[in-house]
Amino acid sequence: MAGAAPRVLHVTQTTITGTARVVADLARSQQEAGWDIRVASPAGEPLVGWLRDAGVPHLRWEATRAPGPATAAEVVRLDRIVRGTAPDLLHLHSSKAGLAGRAAVRGSRATIFQPHAWSFAAVGGAARRATIAWERAAARWADVVLCVSEGERRRGEQAGVAGRYRVVPNGVDLARFRAGDSAARDDARRRLGLDPGPLAVCVGRLSRQKGQDLLLAAWPAVRAAVPGARLALVGGGALEGTPPLPGDVLLAGDQPDVTPWLHAADVVVAPSRWEGMALGVLEAMATARSVVATDVDGMREAVGDDGAGALVPPEDAGALAGTVAVRLTDVARAEAEGAAGRLRVERWFDRERSLRETSALALEVLAARRRDLART
Repeated sequence: MAGAAPRVLHVTQTTITGTARVVADLARSQQEAGWDIRVASPAGEPLVGWLRDAGVPHLRWEATRAPGPATAAEVVRLDRIVRGTAPDLLHLHSSKAGLAGRAAVRGSRATIFQPHAWSFAAVGGAARRATIAWERAAARWADVVLCVSEGERRRGEQAGVAGRYRVVPNGVDLARFRAGDSAARDDARRRLGLDPGPLAVCVGRLSRQKGQDLLLAAWPAVRAAVPGARLALVGGGALEGTPPLPGDVLLAGDQPDVTPWLHAADVVVAPSRWEGMALGVLEAMATARSVVATDVDGMREAVGDDGAGALVPPEDAGALAGTVAVRLTDVARAEAEGAAGRLRVERWFDRERSLRETSALALEVLAARRRDLART
């Protein structure tokens, strides 16, 4: 393909959340650069809509989230797509695409695998051992394992996944997620129908990974410390095994644009159990909102030590409650942390920089493949 535009096939099982947004942005950016781009995924929104708006061709690849009896058929279907599109480079996003794509191609094509948070962090016992064993074996079928944080890279290395690693941090659209001052907060609350008063917001798919159950366990202590405080959970999905929600907790559901909810917040809470690097945290920082997050992979790199917020130990509802309460009562502190977060995102986590570095890595992988072929 020397001198020709690269032909790249992006593959993802997830059509929602931050991973889908990354795939859509990267596909759009590469197509605008003149590359021949396709995206294979299930026929779900909002990813398919984003691709349609960008004019990026979509190929339907039906696949379930978890491995199981249907996985073999998913591998066969993806192999057909790969053979039909004949990409120079296969870019596999998250665990299911990483499993099916590497099983189908087995290193015969240039391949980037991007975990977007390791799948073995989600399971324990025999399932965890099996998942780690697979990742160790499959690493040889990826030219590069692309991580979104140094923490994610270390997690893979500590698990014995001996891949060829590169790290490109996630990035946020600084024009879309603009800084919001107190006037923006008041305006957002009016538009959302929210009353004045201390407000914590948690943005993310309702799931064990994102830890909303931990935040709900912490909430009575926050309410006791900050009378009148309210909590908004913004994201699709369902909360399982939790008692009925009190009146000061709002389930906002999935939102096409979370920016108004971030602007409405006094503090944004990310109580995740595992991450690679949470886009929601970067988006909150970009809107100049103080962040309280659990100290999982990528969070320390995102929040840093520039005074953009605070980290608490995972699964520690008491520490989470106390740290959130401080930001709901000390408005000046929360606003100073929000301003520091905006500056940090501008310096380190601009989406355009992330897209450029990822595309440069793709060209690097293809050039290395050409050199290897020339030597054989």
